[in-house]
Amino acid sequence: MRWFLLFLGLFPMTAWSAELSPGQLLYVPVYSHIYIGDRERPFNLAATLSVRNTDPRHGLRLTTVDYYNTEGAPIRHYLSAPVTLGPLASIRYVIQERDTAGGSGANFLVRWESDVPMSPPVVESIMIGAQSGQGISFTSQAREIVE
Repeated sequence: MRWFLLFLGLFPMTAWSAELSPGQLLYVPVYSHIYIGDRERPFNLAATLSVRNTDPRHGLRLTTVDYYNTEGAPIRHYLSAPVTLGPLASIRYVIQERDTAGGSGANFLVRWESDVPMSPPVVESIMIGAQSGQGISFTSQAREIVE
């Protein structure tokens, strides 16, 4: 049992919050490309922003889903009006592999809110790409911005 607890200590569960929340502003790293090799050749990636309502009883409203480039300049505002996610519902936003406007330091700002304190959503980005028989995929998790 002691080894199991030590093992769990190596992987902190920062992605899951036990605290209920009425809303958050989240920063989500995303990469439209990464660099490979000694010559730092760009390797383009498709990126998916995934928002998953983890609460089985309450819905949430997305009020902001904005995409920014490496310099912090806004590229795209995905919402013209709030979007409601029901209990346990999910939504995704995709950056095409050929869209390199974000750069290697791109990010999303995601704001969600609820009428009642609820289990916070899981918000993450998933990047995937393939070139010349070589493939890569990885994820990034959201971090709350304290306002």
